[in-house]
Amino acid sequence: MRAVSGLLAAVALLAGCSAEPPAPPPPTRVPLKPPTLINEQVRSESVLHFVRDVVDGRTVELADGTRARIAQLAAPPGCGEAGALSFARTTLLASAVRISPMLSGDVKLVLEDGTDYALLAVRQGALRAEGVDGGPLLTAESEAAAADRGLWGPPCEAPAVTSSSAVTTTPPPAPPRLTTTTPRPPARTCAVSYRLAGQWPGGFQAYVTVRNTGTAPIDGWAVRWTFGSGQVVTETWNATPRQSRGTVDAVNVHYNNRIAPGGSVEIGFNGSARSGNAAPEAFSLNNQPCSTG
Repeated sequence: MRAVSGLLAAVALLAGCSAEPPAPPPPTRVPLKPPTLINEQVRSESVLHFVRDVVDGRTVELADGTRARIAQLAAPPGCGEAGALSFARTTLLASAVRISPMLSGDVKLVLEDGTDYALLAVRQGALRAEGVDGGPLLTAESEAAAADRGLWGPPCEAPAVTSSSAVTTTPPPAPPRLTTTTPRPPARTCAVSYRLAGQWPGGFQAYVTVRNTGTAPIDGWAVRWTFGSGQVVTETWNATPRQSRGTVDAVNVHYNNRIAPGGSVEIGFNGSARSGNAAPEAFSLNNQPCSTG
């Protein structure tokens, strides 16, 4: 009897040892959230890219060798290519920018201070808008055209020369008779004063005050002057600047485009100066010379 009981106990023990342990439960899998286009765009906009070369008025080459074409800008006509390239190089070359992809495959390019390059180029007349149904770009293009700032407009798009068949054979007028009276020059309708507010090693701050001395209001204006000591405008308020070599064009902004008769507008700017800081000697308003003082 004892032998039978021992045998049963041994069999039970062997059965318990040979049984496999229960399998562990499967691990819980957390689904991965795929990246979205919005997330990638935000990440791209937060990174500063260095522009090492400007290919043309709407194409840049970044520091990593990538070429990016700026969206919503039309190719300039042949006669406007040089002006568009000059504007792009002055604005973008060796600058830090932010870019974000567009559905068209081009990019939106924003300067480090937040300025949209496409809007700036159209507003200054360097390029025209493309593929935009209304909105700020077309408004900027209309304003540039109204102020004759468009490099794509006259004289770039000058009318064709009249054919020889349409040329009249009217004889040249007789030369004018000499008189002893010296003609009086036309009265100037603007006066400009230049004031140096302060300067420091390598830089300075100045103000240009433009006064309408005529009898008609001025709607839309561009003030031009030329530096003789290599100064460069680095920051401007109350105007949008465009500089080519030493010549500066300061164009009105949306809130001060009108100068009433007897009224004035003041432009302030900071600049860099390395080889002198002589004041400009001559100013013009909408391509008309102004008196100074």
